[in-house]
Amino acid sequence: MNTPISWIKAYVPDLDCTVQEYVDKMTLSGSHVENAVYLDKNLEKIVVGRIEKIEKHPDADKLVICQVNVGDEEVQIVTGASNVFKGAMVPVVLDGGRVAGGHDGSPNPENGIKIKKGKLRGVPSYGMMCSIEELGSTRDMYPEAPEDGIYIFDESKDVKPGDDAVAALGLRDAVVEFEITSNRVDCFSMIGMAREAAATFEKPFYAPEVKEVGNNEKAEDYISVEVEATDLCPRYTARIVKNIKLAPSPEWMQRRLAAMGIRPINNIVDITNYVMEEYGQPMHAYDLNKIRGHKIVVKRANDGDVYTTLDGQERKLDKDVLMINDAEGPVGIAGIMGGENSMITDDIQTMLFEAATFDGTNIRLSSKRIGLRTDASGKFEKGLDPENALEAINRACQLVEELGAGEVVGGVVDVYPNPVEDVKIPFEPAKYNKLLGTNVSEEKMMEYFDRLEIGYDKETNMLLIPSFRQDLRCSADIAEEVARFFGYEHELTDMVYGFNIEELLLAGVYQKEKISEMFAGHDVFHPLHHGAVVYFHGKLRKIADQTKAYELAGNEAVVKPWIFYKTGETVVEYGPNPYLALYYMETESREKLDEVTEYFFDKMSMTDPDGQEIAYRNQIPDYFITEE
Repeated sequence: MNTPISWIKAYVPDLDCTVQEYVDKMTLSGSHVENAVYLDKNLEKIVVGRIEKIEKHPDADKLVICQVNVGDEEVQIVTGASNVFKGAMVPVVLDGGRVAGGHDGSPNPENGIKIKKGKLRGVPSYGMMCSIEELGSTRDMYPEAPEDGIYIFDESKDVKPGDDAVAALGLRDAVVEFEITSNRVDCFSMIGMAREAAATFEKPFYAPEVKEVGNNEKAEDYISVEVEATDLCPRYTARIVKNIKLAPSPEWMQRRLAAMGIRPINNIVDITNYVMEEYGQPMHAYDLNKIRGHKIVVKRANDGDVYTTLDGQERKLDKDVLMINDAEGPVGIAGIMGGENSMITDDIQTMLFEAATFDGTNIRLSSKRIGLRTDASGKFEKGLDPENALEAINRACQLVEELGAGEVVGGVVDVYPNPVEDVKIPFEPAKYNKLLGTNVSEEKMMEYFDRLEIGYDKETNMLLIPSFRQDLRCSADIAEEVARFFGYEHELTDMVYGFNIEELLLAGVYQKEKISEMFAGHDVFHPLHHGAVVYFHGKLRKIADQTKAYELAGNEAVVKPWIFYKTGETVVEYGPNPYLALYYMETESREKLDEVTEYFFDKMSMTDPDGQEIAYRNQIPDYFITEE
């Protein structure tokens, strides 16, 4: 999940930290960071300049000499760009500055390109005016940039000579890539990651203020919806927008999408993409005039059906593929891709917006069988929160009105026969502390829960789980929330899952049966949270290729460092070389856990607290590595 920090700050405006501080703290609260890309990498001493005067070069027909106001001075720059003109506001890299790369499309050098004053055909030049490619971006991300020439700020852009050109272009930002586990569906959205950031940094979270906009008409007068396969489509919402006005989306939206790697197209397409990234809720738009009978029917396909999708490819269907139909036939494959026969064109007048929830497993299997996986199916297959659909479609319609992209018809067609039931979990603080080996007060736990939007009913002593947290279903899940906000980096007691660490260490690899016996009957063996314990003294061996572990655990395993401890006088540090680590695996059965645990014990090199090797039963396979 790519998350531009500037977008996160739209919901957590009080977030004030460096990129590295953000990465470190988010990692410690349980959000694993894969990568952080600085959009302003190698962009130094680049300001906005205004071209005040242009003269022909005396000795070169293709060069011109520009006098450029850069705020506190006027500099002379020789350029071969053909699109310069007097009064143009352009990005200028000054003498001694640096750009990301060249404009020829070749890979950017690691350390960029340093710009020095010099002479071009005998005329002094004290800097360079920049193309968008030289600033490390592309025309896909900045469609207003010329195909060949320097970037010129639009007249509507509020810039003046001397301003930070990199900031003006929205490049003073970083995109942090998180590896999201499949159970945290809420984190496959900007709002979800912003909630995590707010909870981690203890800052207020501000969700978008969404209103149900619309005129005095009723959507149900334009479209009717029937869901036959309610087992595969828990919720289907539809809204109507008429008098569509296609145009470029505003710069702020284009920049946010560009930072996510999504090329801006037009206001309608960009709104659907924006809401998908913001809420994690894919949307689809149909030309209402192509919906025969102005009716939507959600039902299974028939064995042997063939349907042509938007990409022009014929897809062979079967009875388990869910389809979106109109009154006469299919108009899209649910949760995967729309159809060629219902595609939106530039002459669209009235549009049907769809935001639905489909069975995640069905979407994943259907996508595989028909050979088509899309951004939308990648989100649907995780199993989305049905409560999110209405908020997302109202957000999209609100943006339509704000951007002047059309007239929203009032009302929503909402087919939601079986609303999700509220999840409640007993509040058992003593149990959490025993599981974790901590001594966190009830008040502190309640502080964590408040930050996570987990409610509490004092009368029944039940925790009220928000619908977007589909991963919280039992006491072990709540204990993990306590652990990650108590802080994995903090010193814990000498108890792990209520057992003495020294006793656990002494049990050793040859007495793994004793470890299993110690844990038997405790929550560590909850059906969704079986625990496999492995300890290392010295170097920590990490999994380089999880393929084998996934195979052993039925492709459902999640293996990750969980908690680090202090033993004796040795402080265990969070990093590549902790002395003791607890790993847990999510598996479906006790038998599968035993198999995976035995594999670890058999394959891993184990040493005692004095550093002496006590077991090396088999050669360590190449999918394990030793961190240096």
